[in-house]
Amino acid sequence: MLFAISLSIVAYLLGSIPWGLVIARVFCGVDPRTAGSRNTGATNVARLCGFGWGVATLFCDIFKGTLPVLLALLESSDPAVISTVAFFAVLGHVFSCFMDFHGGKAVATTIGVFLPLAFLPTLVSCLICIGVIAASRFVSLGSLCLVGSLPIVLAVFGEWCWIPLAVLLFLVVAYRHKENIVRLREHRENRLVLSKKGTLTADKK
Repeated sequence: MLFAISLSIVAYLLGSIPWGLVIARVFCGVDPRTAGSRNTGATNVARLCGFGWGVATLFCDIFKGTLPVLLALLESSDPAVISTVAFFAVLGHVFSCFMDFHGGKAVATTIGVFLPLAFLPTLVSCLICIGVIAASRFVSLGSLCLVGSLPIVLAVFGEWCWIPLAVLLFLVVAYRHKENIVRLREHRENRLVLSKKGTLTADKK
């Protein structure tokens, strides 16, 4: 119990690190909380700073989910303990103690916590996400398809013990995307295009 509590605190602190804010401020001199979509996630960093910095943010946000789960796996085989640690890592990303308990939309960190738990199902869901984004140019739709498909893909692969975590994180991500969902339903969500300068720009067509 003490191990689970201690590692959950560590997971929350790691998840709270706002890599998008750090990267955008240090390397671009921009605060993503006040520009673009006003989000510290990889998409907004790519929009403001360039595709490469967006990718860097993505990998950092993934890794801060992966690391605490790897630590949990080294010490425990109990799915409940590992799922709790994973949840607190994502919780830190959404409610960062370094940003007045505001944060991102939890997609990258959700990917991060599932990579060491169920690599192939996570990869399949990521490919679904990429396909949806490529077809629609809606990052939000692709993200929702990723987390929405993950419980189903886990079931197909027989990874039953991680399905409760996947469902819980789907609810978290869906909640964080509630405004995007409204815009998608009303056909007001911006599509993304890659400009010649390597930045992502909004396209309302």
